[in-house]
Amino acid sequence: MATSLPVQPGWKAADFDLQGTDGRRYRLADIAGPRGTLVMFICNHCPYVQAVLPDVIRDVGELRELGVGAVAIMPNDTTAYPQDSFENMQRLAADLHLPFPYLIDETQEVARAYDAVCTPDFYGFNAALELQYRGRIYETRDRRRVPGAERELFRAMKMIAETGEGPRAQFASIGCSIKWRDR
Repeated sequence: MATSLPVQPGWKAADFDLQGTDGRRYRLADIAGPRGTLVMFICNHCPYVQAVLPDVIRDVGELRELGVGAVAIMPNDTTAYPQDSFENMQRLAADLHLPFPYLIDETQEVARAYDAVCTPDFYGFNAALELQYRGRIYETRDRRRVPGAERELFRAMKMIAETGEGPRAQFASIGCSIKWRDR
C-alpha cells in the first residue's frame, strides 16, 4: 500500500504523448478541458482501483458537463504485472465503456514526471493546467467507501472548474504502489 504525495499548488501539468486503448495517441492538449483537467494514474490489477472505478466513471461523466477533461494513465511494468498489459487495458476499457482515454505509459516517464506514487493517484488541474488537487476520491475503509463519505475528488474538481482553485484540505489517495521497472 502507498499514499500519494501532498499537493504542490501551481505545479504545471507535464505534457505527454501516449498510446490509447482506442488506437489513438494522446497529448495533454487533446484531453484538457476548458475549465479543468483530471489526470489519473490507474491500472487493471489494483484492488483499490477496482473498488473505486465505477465511481470514477460516474464522476468523470458529471465533470465533463462542467468543462473538465479527464484521462487515465497506466504506469505499471507490464512484464512483471501482465494483468496490466495493453491488451488487458483494451479489454477493461471496452468492458466498462470508459468515458475517458486510457493510456499506457510504457517508459514510465510520464509517471515519473508527475511524481506518481500509487494507483489510483488523482491530479486536478485548473484551466491554466496548474495543479490544484492531489488527493483521494473519497474516504475509504477496507477499500470500501465510508458510508456518507463526501465525494472529495468530484467536489474539488467542481470547485476548480468554478473558481480555478482547489480546496485547502486534501487527503492523500491510498492504493497499490506503482510497479516500477528496474532501470
